[in-house]
Amino acid sequence: MNRRKFIKQGSMGAAALYAPLHITGYAQEAKIKTGLIGCGWYGMVITKAALQAGGVEIIAICDIDTDHLKSSADELEELQGKRPVTYDSYEELLDHKALEAVFIATPPHWHALQFIAACEKGLDIYCEKPLSYDVMEGLAMVHAAGRAGNIVQLGFQRRQSGAFARVKEIVREGRIGDIHQVSAQIHYNPVLKDTIVQDPPASLDWERWCGPAPKLPYCPNIGHLTWRLEKEYGNGHLVDWGIHHIDIIRHILDLPMPVNFSAKGGLNVLKGKITTPDTLTVDFEFEEVPLRWQHRLWGSGSVNPEYNNGIFFYGENATLFASDRKIVIMPAGRNQEQEVIEVPGTDMAVAHMANFINSVKKKDKGQLSCTIEDAYRSTATVQLAMISYYTNSNIEWDQDAMKVTGNTQASKLLARDYRGKFKRPSPG
Repeated sequence: MNRRKFIKQGSMGAAALYAPLHITGYAQEAKIKTGLIGCGWYGMVITKAALQAGGVEIIAICDIDTDHLKSSADELEELQGKRPVTYDSYEELLDHKALEAVFIATPPHWHALQFIAACEKGLDIYCEKPLSYDVMEGLAMVHAAGRAGNIVQLGFQRRQSGAFARVKEIVREGRIGDIHQVSAQIHYNPVLKDTIVQDPPASLDWERWCGPAPKLPYCPNIGHLTWRLEKEYGNGHLVDWGIHHIDIIRHILDLPMPVNFSAKGGLNVLKGKITTPDTLTVDFEFEEVPLRWQHRLWGSGSVNPEYNNGIFFYGENATLFASDRKIVIMPAGRNQEQEVIEVPGTDMAVAHMANFINSVKKKDKGQLSCTIEDAYRSTATVQLAMISYYTNSNIEWDQDAMKVTGNTQASKLLARDYRGKFKRPSPG
């Protein structure tokens, strides 16, 4: 990648990268009246991060699991001194008259319908990643937000990482030279649950949990917390976790979307337990630089496990490895001493929520660290990689036309059918 071109394209200066993490000056102002859709584990993680950032009051929550609903309402009452109103449907929550903003923390197969309904209510939205389950849902969500003109933030919390902000500076300064290749990986051994088909817990409405997605027979391994490696709900490790690395690489290097995708892998160890690849290599061909992703959900991962989770930037002068709190610069040439930079950790979830809340308070989209358009690009990038894997084919992507070219089988996977009474939103 040409450094001069990169610097010209750079869209965020160091001052913006190191903006204050928390909200200041709002102590005397009214708090943003906020609702939470999906109050299980991660819904409560981001909600507690918002309360820690300050400036919000959670006035309503909804979930289709009565245990989640009660335990979360109890905890929120203790945390903020006021008990939120509870609903078992997001439609009822969105009708709450006092609502100003909403957090969406459901599995991704629900995101599009809930997000677009919130846009139609004129609400500001914090939505967890990925933006959508499929590519065309994401496009419909971008258009809905454009019509609403609301503040939208996606859960790409690593945009608040001090380590990755420092990497962006190092690259811009030209310290590692022109970058000609990037690779990223997260190797780990997942903890799986029971795969035996059984009745769902009495508290869980499995029919409604599945919603517009295919309704699979229930087992604990595709229910709460463990849906991420199920094709029909989470779409696998790259889409669920790897997306963070793909997004931050795009952010650091100011990359658009790839023009070509090639994915190879399989279920080598966990067949019969999960339905997405436990072994995957993807080559993303950006016009500026090639990027390779790899994961192994078995074994010890990398030759050096220290590098199991992180990103390698291969420059002419040095290779740079980056993770959430550590940077290692390995200069080219023999007998060169590595430079290790330890970066103090910040609570990225709190910082990301603070960024959203500040933007809502000031009604300023320009303060957002991740716009919905950019979230769409990162989400579609990993979705197209999975389409390449499922079709065992090369994918060429026309970013201007937003379509796959010359591959009918792959094009069909840009939008899956909705189940039963549910109607897909129009992408236009």
